[in-house]
Amino acid sequence: MNANVLFRRLLLAIPTLFGVALVVFVLLRLIPGDPVAMMIVGESTPEDIQQLRVQFGLDKSIPHQFLIFLQDIATGNLGTSIMLKQDVLTLVLKSVPATLELAVVAIIISLIAGFLFALAATYWRGGILESLIDSINSVALAIPEFLWALLLILAFGVMWPVLPLSGRIDPSRSFDFSTQFYLFESLATLRFSQVGELLQHLILPATALALPLLAVIARVLKSSLLEANVQDYILLARVKGFARPRVLFRHALPNALLPTITLTGVNFVFLVGGTVLVELIFAYPGIGNLLYVAAINRDLPLIQGVTIVFAFIFVIMNFAFDLLHSALNVRARH
Repeated sequence: MNANVLFRRLLLAIPTLFGVALVVFVLLRLIPGDPVAMMIVGESTPEDIQQLRVQFGLDKSIPHQFLIFLQDIATGNLGTSIMLKQDVLTLVLKSVPATLELAVVAIIISLIAGFLFALAATYWRGGILESLIDSINSVALAIPEFLWALLLILAFGVMWPVLPLSGRIDPSRSFDFSTQFYLFESLATLRFSQVGELLQHLILPATALALPLLAVIARVLKSSLLEANVQDYILLARVKGFARPRVLFRHALPNALLPTITLTGVNFVFLVGGTVLVELIFAYPGIGNLLYVAAINRDLPLIQGVTIVFAFIFVIMNFAFDLLHSALNVRARH
């Protein structure tokens, strides 16, 4: 991908973010309810209410509020949370690492299980194992993430209580972290006891997110492998007498990877944005949990800030996977 294409794709991010900002701004102001009224505890004078409106810029016209909102986004100022009385950007940046780690662990589980299922179903095609794997994929795909979360809690928290069901780390233990990326930092500093502690809290919510996705990955990769198996280069490899494992892993798999990688990139982006219910069920302190708290309290600056950061992450990840796709696909580079 040349520099001109990179520059054009970066420019496309601007109208995307503008559109997100406009939609979020308009929708939040169409929702019934007064955020200032929700902040008031006990009796307040009209002067107190007006002072709060001025403080949060709610006394100005809607177009004026939107212009201020755009200016604040451009300068990195997402306002102050009405509910928590803290800087919105600081609150969001504290929660994003937890959600990203959850999404990364979920995508790793999905890729490992999805690849194993697809390879096994292709290698033993026509047998009982293929039917069993297809059935498992159908069940995994039919049940949504939040229901998987409840089933996992029932299995590993009630019937067989072996894993923690809430939080990101045991609050009774003291850990010293320099960043909010607890898992990545622990791996980088080789603190494997902390890695084990963090993974115990991550495994259930990550598995709940991973199960539907691994079924999709397994189906797409299996379809690509079956399509590759009828190509001339595969037939030639078989004529030369190569063993089935070599034909599958050395010849079919590399050529079947591109659709799966593209699909994984797209689903990873949506996985980050789809963690809200799973984070709520497991009381996981990520950005989804923060968005829920902001929504039920109608904290407009916090909702706007979370959504804008989500959109920014979406654009960056899409751009990164576009680069990866171009690097792996020779035809796309030309």
